[in-house]
Amino acid sequence: MNEPDSQSRMVTTSCYYDCGGRCILRVFVDGGVVARVSTDDRPVPALKACLRGLAWKEVVYAEDRLKRPLKRVGKRGSGEFEPVSWEEALNTVAGELRRVKDQYGPAHIFLMDHYGSLSPLHGVLKAGRRFFSLFGGCTTWWGNFSHEAAAFSSLTTFGTKATGNTPDNFLHSRLIILWGWNPVVTRFGPETAYYLSEAKKSGAKIICVDPRYTVSAKALAEQWIPIKPGTDTALLIAMGYVIICEDLCDRRFIETYTVGFEQFRDYVLGKEDGVSKTPKWAQDITGVTAETIEQLARDYATIRPAALCASWAPGRTAFGEQYHRAASTLAAITGNIGVPGGYVSGGVGRVPMGSLGRTLPVPEAPMPLVHGADVYDALLKGTSGGYPADIRMLYIVGCNLLNQFLNTNKGLAALQVPEFIVAHEIFLTPTARYADIVLPVSTALERMDIGQPWGGGSYFIHMDQAIEPLPETKSDLAIFTELASRLGISAFNNKSDEEWLREFTAATPDLPEYGVFKQEGVHRIPLEQPWVAFREQIEDPVHNPFPTPSGKIEIFSQTLAERNNPLLPPVPKYIEAWEGPGDLASDKYPIQMISPHSRARVNSSLFNIPRLKAVADDAVWLNPKDAEPRGIVSGDKIRIYNDRGVLVATARVDENIIPGVASMDSGSWFAPDSDGVDSGGCANVLTRDKASPAGSFPHNSCLVQITKVT
Repeated sequence: MNEPDSQSRMVTTSCYYDCGGRCILRVFVDGGVVARVSTDDRPVPALKACLRGLAWKEVVYAEDRLKRPLKRVGKRGSGEFEPVSWEEALNTVAGELRRVKDQYGPAHIFLMDHYGSLSPLHGVLKAGRRFFSLFGGCTTWWGNFSHEAAAFSSLTTFGTKATGNTPDNFLHSRLIILWGWNPVVTRFGPETAYYLSEAKKSGAKIICVDPRYTVSAKALAEQWIPIKPGTDTALLIAMGYVIICEDLCDRRFIETYTVGFEQFRDYVLGKEDGVSKTPKWAQDITGVTAETIEQLARDYATIRPAALCASWAPGRTAFGEQYHRAASTLAAITGNIGVPGGYVSGGVGRVPMGSLGRTLPVPEAPMPLVHGADVYDALLKGTSGGYPADIRMLYIVGCNLLNQFLNTNKGLAALQVPEFIVAHEIFLTPTARYADIVLPVSTALERMDIGQPWGGGSYFIHMDQAIEPLPETKSDLAIFTELASRLGISAFNNKSDEEWLREFTAATPDLPEYGVFKQEGVHRIPLEQPWVAFREQIEDPVHNPFPTPSGKIEIFSQTLAERNNPLLPPVPKYIEAWEGPGDLASDKYPIQMISPHSRARVNSSLFNIPRLKAVADDAVWLNPKDAEPRGIVSGDKIRIYNDRGVLVATARVDENIIPGVASMDSGSWFAPDSDGVDSGGCANVLTRDKASPAGSFPHNSCLVQITKVT
């Protein structure tokens, strides 16, 4: 409960970052200024914030926070700006929008909104889409950078992206496999690590499959199975071989709830292509011994219920959708779906407000789509490259694309193409430096909204406004409202923030009346038992079919069969990844580089906050077997390069990563020198801008060479 409004008060809110945590923040305000930020003080399980959430005071009052609109005065990308009034900035932006629309058509404006802020009202994917829909349309993007492969797999296999459980379901698991998942760092709900720890205390066996021995492996797992990046599908399919050959399948479950097992079995046993997918076959691909694969398969099939938590990182590879489909298939053939303690990997958890569309409404309008991996090519080539339009204006909201999208150096060229670029930002990010007008936005502590977890949590947080926006800053919604007024779009925003939130709340069955919700601050959805995805389909399949064409779990997808694309086969298959360990380019670039999330950042957000930089691990992990021949020891400056770019970083020589692999946390800001060599540690200087066949962003399919800087 919030204390009465006064000079000294406490406000309940939450983060809006692209993070599945959605934790409670207690913001203490004195005289209109944030005095300190704390979190949930209840005993665990509680919605306790991590270091990133507790750093909000430093974000709000950061010395380098943008506090005035900026107009570019130097060469694009130079970072040379002068402050201008809001009146001049908004008139300029409105004028450019009108000019491009009238002269070329709305498709020549590209809206590059993204996940810098996630919430139903002020989430940047809401206000911009609504504005441009009412403006007459624009060109924009598609594809989820985190889980496009998982979403594709979930839709193809189960007919929905909502495949997650509440984290208390782990208390019912006897075996938990953390596959490419580091929940102590990436969170996926503030309660998740607690429930995993409690499951371990209760006797659950926890295994970690990952190229790195992570913090989560150390804290939770009793076994670490190191694996080469991009080969996870081969390991899963070899597990399927053992389960099938040793008759460990759940025959009743397969017959009742699935279609296509026979076709998958024929592929696994080699009847389709003459290659038996044995553990020995997978050993040569993955680096995991055949004996380990056999035991992992037996454990998963017999220690039930079991949770195979196939996380998103291995799906961010060249054929990542096959990894997710294979994991879902193993869950199906062992009967670990729709039961307490089981787990269905893939999409997101149960997010009632978002899934029911209770957010800022977006009218339909012409919006040609470009995949996120093709954005730079769309800017560079336009209609000559087969894209919808020649982009004259780029409108960026909540997106540090130059830093976070694939192939940063191609992005440098692409951002020189538009005639005009506008960016909404809190800080002068590497991307904002390329804008012609930069509009300073407010933060989560300076506005109202609703916090909703996408990691399976069963609660909502009322995000109360702690302080007034810093002078000369505005919310994205307020900016678009003012632009709409200048452009004669009268229907854009006819409600106050609180009126919108009342409407959202009233339309969400899990929430009480808005006044009650606001007074509560945090509303827990009462559940008699853990939420388990597909429980209804398994308990009563006649009345609750799966939302697939067959009404069942589709191990064999007729939809994919009709596409007739060998790179998207109807049953999950191992397809060797480009820039994986078997790529011919590995002769020249022998190290596979992966770029996991940092404990000190949310993607690239928070990179510039000193309190968090102090706890970041921005060294490059390298196994001694790779470091020693190169004369590299911990602390050395190293040069990492391929045909796409070069960066300089610091080495961390460590046994906790397998040979042949380097790990560099993502999100550090791009900082090139005069020769174009990045000293900021931006991993995407090295990544390839090519999507997987289903649209995954393969950040973790990246071959490099590493040398010592002398």
